[in-house]
Amino acid sequence: MAVKPAIYFVMGANIGTSVTNTIVSITQLGDRNQFRRAFGGATVHDMFNWLTVIILLPLEVITHYLFHLTDAILAGMKDSTVTREDLDKELLKKLTKPFTSLIVKVDKNVLYDIASGVEIGDDVTLNKRWCKYKTVEVEEEFRNETHVFNITREVKVGIDRCHTLFAKVDWPDTAVGAVLLIASLFILCFCLILIVKLLNSIFRGKLASALKKFINADFPGPLRYLTGYVAIALGAAFTILVQSSSIFTSALTPLVGVGVLSIERMFPLTLGSNIGTTTTAILASLAASSDKLRSTLQVALCHFFFNISGIALFLSHPVYA
Repeated sequence: MAVKPAIYFVMGANIGTSVTNTIVSITQLGDRNQFRRAFGGATVHDMFNWLTVIILLPLEVITHYLFHLTDAILAGMKDSTVTREDLDKELLKKLTKPFTSLIVKVDKNVLYDIASGVEIGDDVTLNKRWCKYKTVEVEEEFRNETHVFNITREVKVGIDRCHTLFAKVDWPDTAVGAVLLIASLFILCFCLILIVKLLNSIFRGKLASALKKFINADFPGPLRYLTGYVAIALGAAFTILVQSSSIFTSALTPLVGVGVLSIERMFPLTLGSNIGTTTTAILASLAASSDKLRSTLQVALCHFFFNISGIALFLSHPVYA
């Protein structure tokens, strides 16, 4: 895919990622006031992404400013020395990998081949079933009208299955993905309901009042104008740590629902989250091959400057915010 059409996909992805917040707010339907606050907090992310796309999409179609800006930045770019191993250092992976490795393992070599446009065979799957292989020689016979040819080639054969749940079944990737999707949505909703109940039991009385006053307070004196910018920086920093804006903003939505975090304070945190999430795409782009590195990095930078443009637009005047 070329860079210019990929920019529009990035804009659509920004809209799609905000759906998670809305799902989180639905878990607070049991209390009308909580749901009203939580849904309002969730729509902060929705409205920022929608309004940014509505304004910047026509501008990009007419001027291609994101394409030309990132093209100028990368004009003298040299090949990257970043390796795949450098990109695998994520905070959450250290916590989740011991559990997820018992459920399913993804064959990263197949994943990178697909991303690079390499043709793969029908028998190749993303679900990693074999952890150890051996190489065997296989003789194949080819015939034509006059001759018979015997060709020997080396084939990798699995000898030790991975110790994961889905390595024991020979399901296609589509079936494995569907089961994992349904299971993950069920676990997500169950955990969110527990989180809401836990927050309701913790943030009551004087503790809730004190915490609400502390979180939503502005800096004293003339420094109060810096409060929003500090919140943006914090939102970006926490999102970089968890590698997902959906995770960070979804964690804030129940806090808005129980009344601890105000919608006004969630706004700058959401803006910062939209900046922090762009680092994931930038790091992923650096893993591309040298001939595709410039294009993939340019798309990642378009994502970054798209969010920066939206933030600059809505923070340019208090009325817009």
